Amino acid sequence: MAHTFDVCIRGAGIVGRTLALLLARERLRVALVAPQRSEAPQADVRAYALNASSKQLLESLRTWPDAAHVTAVRHMEVHGDIDGSVHFDALAQGVDALAWIVDVPALEQRLTEAVRYQPQIEVVAAPVEAPLTVVCEGRASLTRAEFGVDFAVTPYSQHAIATRLRCELPHGQVARQWFSPQGILAFLPLDGADGHSVAVVWSLDHSQVGHWLAAEAADFSQALADISQHSLGQLELQGPRMAWPLQQAIAKRWCGAMPGTTEGRHPRSWALAGDAAHNVHPLAGQGLNLGLADAQALARILRTRDAWRSTGDLKLLRRYERERKAGLAPLGAAMDGLQQLFTRTEAPLQTLRNWGLRSFERSGLLKDWTVRQAMGLDR
Repeated sequence: MAHTFDVCIRGAGIVGRTLALLLARERLRVALVAPQRSEAPQADVRAYALNASSKQLLESLRTWPDAAHVTAVRHMEVHGDIDGSVHFDALAQGVDALAWIVDVPALEQRLTEAVRYQPQIEVVAAPVEAPLTVVCEGRASLTRAEFGVDFAVTPYSQHAIATRLRCELPHGQVARQWFSPQGILAFLPLDGADGHSVAVVWSLDHSQVGHWLAAEAADFSQALADISQHSLGQLELQGPRMAWPLQQAIAKRWCGAMPGTTEGRHPRSWALAGDAAHNVHPLAGQGLNLGLADAQALARILRTRDAWRSTGDLKLLRRYERERKAGLAPLGAAMDGLQQLFTRTEAPLQTLRNWGLRSFERSGLLKDWTVRQAMGLDR
């Protein structure tokens, strides 16, 4: 391969590798920056809820994980902290699944293998010069800071704890979520239709995180059983616990000229994608779906550009920025509003939010529209 590139992607996570494969499919030459790690990888207990749009994208790249690492969600249950609840059903929407719960290590492995066998992609240890640099380094991106991009962060007073549980009762392919005084708890079904394991995301006040990370496994499992109203029987901790702070964030600029250059006939530009551009609360499980949508939109805009336009043409990149900011705004506002509403403890607000859940459950067309938006349909 000639050592000249059309695009340099900084960050070789799921979004970065997906974007590299999409661009390589269009015969663009891609440098994917993936620094070597000296430390041994830690056990990863995360799982992602991917929607129909993300599934279709990954299948088109032949990177959708094997059936053993994917569980279709047939139903969703959302429970308030009194008596409000909302239920979603795949059959009622005329689809096979509302979402798919995917093991993170399995997806990363499929993407790694696909990149390895794609001759248009060269994995490099350090950034190289290209007309376009795409930053996919995640929420703590150093390159974003190096480029002087203002990253407007609204920190929440919560951390998320992730782990895995073995459940006495089968999950029945139901994704469950509870809004409670102890935080927002989600159980995501694993191991197929008859599985007894769930991935856990527990968003709780930061003052409690240290206690629950250090708690005995039995005490931790009992706390989750109590919050989940013992819906899956006895629970047993099956993996390590990991935690991270939660925030809402968005970059003020998603593209620009590379430092030290100006717009011209042969531009060199940068763009942001994935968590380097935006963060949302995990309560709706949409973070990775948004990042994959970024990759898909940027690849489409570059694919349909005029032949004389460079990949670093800022007119194209600004079109990408406008499109993705418009797509992100409604979901970001909704997630922020729900997070703020359900972390307040005042009795009037508690009554109001449970009334809201009950009303939404009966809303008909609004409920159907909302779930189809989350599934990546009707956009």
